[in-house]
Amino acid sequence: MKQRILTAVIAAAAFLPVVLYGGWPMIILAYLMAVIGLTEALKMKGIAPASMPGLLSIILICIILMPERLTAVIEQAGYDKLQLAGLLVLLILAYTVVSKNRFHFEDAGFCVLAALYVGFGFYYFIETREAGVIFVFFALFITWATDSGAYFVGRSFGKRKLWPEISPKKTIEGSVGGIIAAIIVALIISLVGDMDIPVFKLLIATAVLSVFGQLGDLAESALKRHYGVKDSGTLLPGHGGILDRTDSWLFVFPLVHLLQLV
Repeated sequence: MKQRILTAVIAAAAFLPVVLYGGWPMIILAYLMAVIGLTEALKMKGIAPASMPGLLSIILICIILMPERLTAVIEQAGYDKLQLAGLLVLLILAYTVVSKNRFHFEDAGFCVLAALYVGFGFYYFIETREAGVIFVFFALFITWATDSGAYFVGRSFGKRKLWPEISPKKTIEGSVGGIIAAIIVALIISLVGDMDIPVFKLLIATAVLSVFGQLGDLAESALKRHYGVKDSGTLLPGHGGILDRTDSWLFVFPLVHLLQLV
């Protein structure tokens, strides 16, 4: 537990000031975290990040992550993100031929989907910060509140398993407790921050985000269980890897935009 707390304090001390500052440092941090998260996923599948398909997948996620301020540069050359991303997908598929089918279509699909899975979430992490730091902290705090609420309520009152085949320790009671904790935190943020969101919409959106945050957690748990690993990585002692700490974000940040909260 001491190791876990120490890691959390150090990580927060490095992470939060960059988020507050925003701009290029924030974009660089998002790129770095996303690429590390992608390499963790590739290693689960047994694909070396330094291999040709691994490198192509990393280039693909870098294209997906391009914020609006960067896409204008490639548009001046007559291209757009979709075209570049499509080219990378074709190159990954072409590698199945070059490798004489040692690298299969399933492997190619994993490389593409992993880049989309991680890249989509971190792209909207960047875009949410562009909309205002209050929205980033709103998403982060309700995610953390959901995790904490689910843990403590589940530990104290949990009896019915939520999804034992994927995550045996999670309970329905804990899940509900996480949603309630997220709503309480959202109300506090609305009082001290300036998000200009009607209270009713905020409550409904928070409940939806809390549910999807838990789905993100379960999705990553399912991925790890499928490949037989305990943690996605070892970068954060006591916590695992980047994916272990951001699995909920990858679902929450896109939903912040899809629900038109920014």
